Amino acid sequence: MKATPLALKKKLALELWRKREQNMLQEHPLQQLFWECTLRCNLRCRHCGSDCKTLADRQDMPKEDFLRVLDSVAQRCNPHQVFVVVSGGEPLMREDLEECCSAIYAKGFPWGMVTNGLLLSAERLERLLKAGMHSITISLDGLEDDHNWMRGHPHSFQRVDEAISMLVRLPQVSFDIVTCVNQRNYPKLPELRDYLIAKGVRHWRIFTVFPVGRAAHDPELQLSDEEFKGVFEFIRSTRREGNIGLNYGCEGFLGNYEGEVRDHLFTCQAGVTIGSVLIDGSISACTSIRSDYHQGNIYHDDFMDVWEHRFLPYRNHEWMRRDQCADCSYFRYCQGNGMHLRDGDGRLLLCHVKRLNSTE
Repeated sequence: MKATPLALKKKLALELWRKREQNMLQEHPLQQLFWECTLRCNLRCRHCGSDCKTLADRQDMPKEDFLRVLDSVAQRCNPHQVFVVVSGGEPLMREDLEECCSAIYAKGFPWGMVTNGLLLSAERLERLLKAGMHSITISLDGLEDDHNWMRGHPHSFQRVDEAISMLVRLPQVSFDIVTCVNQRNYPKLPELRDYLIAKGVRHWRIFTVFPVGRAAHDPELQLSDEEFKGVFEFIRSTRREGNIGLNYGCEGFLGNYEGEVRDHLFTCQAGVTIGSVLIDGSISACTSIRSDYHQGNIYHDDFMDVWEHRFLPYRNHEWMRRDQCADCSYFRYCQGNGMHLRDGDGRLLLCHVKRLNSTE
């Protein structure tokens, strides 16, 4: 791909960042471990990549099975330095979630969760805090009509609004809001920003739809190239205003927008510092990555043996240097983009820079 030249200052920063990332690859310290504790969900979101449902085909993973993984991790890592992220599905669908998380915390692992907020009552929040919850991420995909349209539930926005009101009063808990930008909510991003600032939200993350799951076949979710670039202009201007900490998600190298729309330069830490245990026991990395890149299974492999001796596709991206990446001068910094943007045959599903450059 023909690349738009990088500004000299940006190129120097990327070179320094690249050296840092090479060291990280060599060391690959496990720092974040996702647990897909359930595939059940009480919403049917238009963009869902995992196609979760209220009655999932697979039962929730017994907590004892995941706790054995933590025992393996604790033999080689300091538990206090490995953050467990409880995800789903919707974790709050598990009635024993607090029991699970108390056991995680008792083993020395800090933990947080990702939720749609629908079941986050004041009573439930209090129990989660007693179970040692350190952080929480809540999805909000627009103001009331747009969010409820995306989430397929008439009361979803109201419950998120109530959850935010509770969380801003808890300085001991780190929380952020994550928003999927789509064709419908794109024009209203300034209004959503003003709402979040007025609520007292300090941290906000934005990501754009990528062609996986339900979103791949829904044209109402897809942004035009001009809108896609407009998202980064919005993030950059919002960051300059300084009224809310806004970051673009981690899923793409952004060329000359690098260093301006995130607190860090692009990196895909899947399989480098981030691992996961999925509902069927699969050992993987980011939970958005397809099954083709699973590295083992906790029911017949030791998690830390897999972490130390496999994960080669995540730690050496030379196999990605093909198709549009083959002769791209950005590959030195991009390394083929995020792992979740590769299909089962290794082909790149989305190049952020190509979309951004198409408007120039």
